[in-house]
Amino acid sequence: MPTSQTALPTAMPAPLLAGRFQQVRRQSERLIEPLTAEDCQLQSMPDASPAKWHLAHLTWFFETFVLERFEPQFTPFDASFRVLFNSYYHAVGDKSPRAQRGLISRPSLESVLRYRAQVDARVLDVISRAGEADRAELAQLIDLGLHHEQQHQELLLTDIQHAWSFNPHGPAYARGWPLASTAPQLHRWHAYEGGLVQHGFDALLDGDFAFDNETPRHPAYVAPFELGSRLVTNGELIGFIADKGYQRPELWLSLGWDWVQAGPHALPLYWQADGGAYRHFTLQGLLEVDPNTPACHLSYFEADALARWAGARLPTEFEWELAARRLAASSLKTGNFVEMAAFHPLPQQQASREAPAQMLGDVWEWTQSNYNPYPGYRPWEGLVGEYNGKFMCNQFVLRGGSCATAQSHMRASYRNFFPPDAQWQFSGVRLARDIQR
Repeated sequence: MPTSQTALPTAMPAPLLAGRFQQVRRQSERLIEPLTAEDCQLQSMPDASPAKWHLAHLTWFFETFVLERFEPQFTPFDASFRVLFNSYYHAVGDKSPRAQRGLISRPSLESVLRYRAQVDARVLDVISRAGEADRAELAQLIDLGLHHEQQHQELLLTDIQHAWSFNPHGPAYARGWPLASTAPQLHRWHAYEGGLVQHGFDALLDGDFAFDNETPRHPAYVAPFELGSRLVTNGELIGFIADKGYQRPELWLSLGWDWVQAGPHALPLYWQADGGAYRHFTLQGLLEVDPNTPACHLSYFEADALARWAGARLPTEFEWELAARRLAASSLKTGNFVEMAAFHPLPQQQASREAPAQMLGDVWEWTQSNYNPYPGYRPWEGLVGEYNGKFMCNQFVLRGGSCATAQSHMRASYRNFFPPDAQWQFSGVRLARDIQR
């Protein structure tokens, strides 16, 4: 059970809780509307999952953690699903091998959707019947489950993009390109004095939900630094390629250079050379690379090498959060999120003279910070305690959300994390540098 240190919501009124539950659950099903049943079966690599598996696993979460706990005379929809759609919760029991999820042709997509519908109806019934003693715990678990669902909604999109990238027909999930031409924006530096700052989740600033890895709030020292006014663009990435960036070991971390050679990696993921230009595969299909659009699908290794080539570095997560806290609260909710249905980063439209632009939305921004626990961190109690803490090894923190992230899912304290070779997410770069005294 989540602990009080995460400041999760108290007893949300039942109609509001039910309404949010229905809205988030329905969004997952909207995301598969452009897909066929065959599309929903694809698994292109062990790190990705079939869309059908995402839909079933998310339902498994509510059946396992909500219905088993709160429904009188609980009976599973199908007892085999407890193993089949468990992801990594060892305390729950056995699980199906991750790399073999694409081999699970049964149950069918139609059966999975029936599973979702039945569990949804039962959860709504539990919400309507919850007594005063259970309401707070129920609201906490359901809200956690809904944020978990929003994480998987993002993965569903990035996973189908990866799977479709192998299709020679270049299918498009959505059609919204070409964009109207956008003038390039100058790159400026915004200076921050730093100092001893409070870091981490703050309910007054971030809302009524946080994952356990965003807590506890604590002091952190940040040296004076500068942060780039905008994200690194495809045009700058093309400059890196033209300057033989993928062939220069001095730009790469040792493990990164091993990764380049083992690939071999000579272009970003989804890119292909087209004469003197480049095209890349997107959720909008195969497109010409727009030089003014933020670069994405970069590994940590690529992000670090690109920053080094630019004479800068990646920010720390402490620097990133400090800068995000200085933005107006309204600007943190107006980025290019999944609700805009662009399904791709968008070029910066206007100059950013007062503060960095596109801090939230468009692309997840790599930081140089290892994904470590904050001082005093404690994982949630109970089965959901396996959610975040067990992954605090060999990962780097990303901040800011992306064009595939739900707007209501984001806050300045949010910590995403991936291993340094991960590329299939909408991950990009914002530059930072030290202020010399």
